Amino acid sequence: MDEKELINRIIEHNDHQAYKILVDKYKRMVISTCQAFSGNYHDAEDIAQDVFVELYESLHHFRHDSKLSTWLYRISVNKSLNFIRRKKRMSLFDVLSASKDKTEQPIDNLAGLDEPNLNIEKKEQQRALRKAISKLPENQRIAIVLSTYHELSYKEIAEVMETSVSSVESLLFRARNNLRKIMVKSN
Repeated sequence: MDEKELINRIIEHNDHQAYKILVDKYKRMVISTCQAFSGNYHDAEDIAQDVFVELYESLHHFRHDSKLSTWLYRISVNKSLNFIRRKKRMSLFDVLSASKDKTEQPIDNLAGLDEPNLNIEKKEQQRALRKAISKLPENQRIAIVLSTYHELSYKEIAEVMETSVSSVESLLFRARNNLRKIMVKSN
């Protein structure tokens, strides 16, 4: 059964088995995308769950103009960015609360350091790179994550970001330059 048939079965017959096939097919891609933004596998799983709920609820809006994977990347990016925004608001609230009560200290986010097979130096480099990427403007961050971690073509990134290929080229050029500056500055 091809993807279009699966989608039709989900929409027309509420076919849970067809939905499970789609989830199984795209689960790794979605979690990987979410983890690239959140920096934490467990958060990525939670975000991915939201992505697949959105997929189920919105599948009838999918127009087949692009690939389903492109649409899922877009949903994954949006859900991840919303998660990051919520987390920042919560962190700000925690800091404000902690300043009122000196006994509480905000906990540093050590997200992404849960890969046990990497040595300490590699973990530190990855943490520094994730931190640098998180400092990029949102559009640059999206472009660099999709290019670097997911190896999408410029055309595919343009579809996900709903922009032109030349805009993607420009975003990636600026993102790489900004990453260099951030990394040099942090050393």
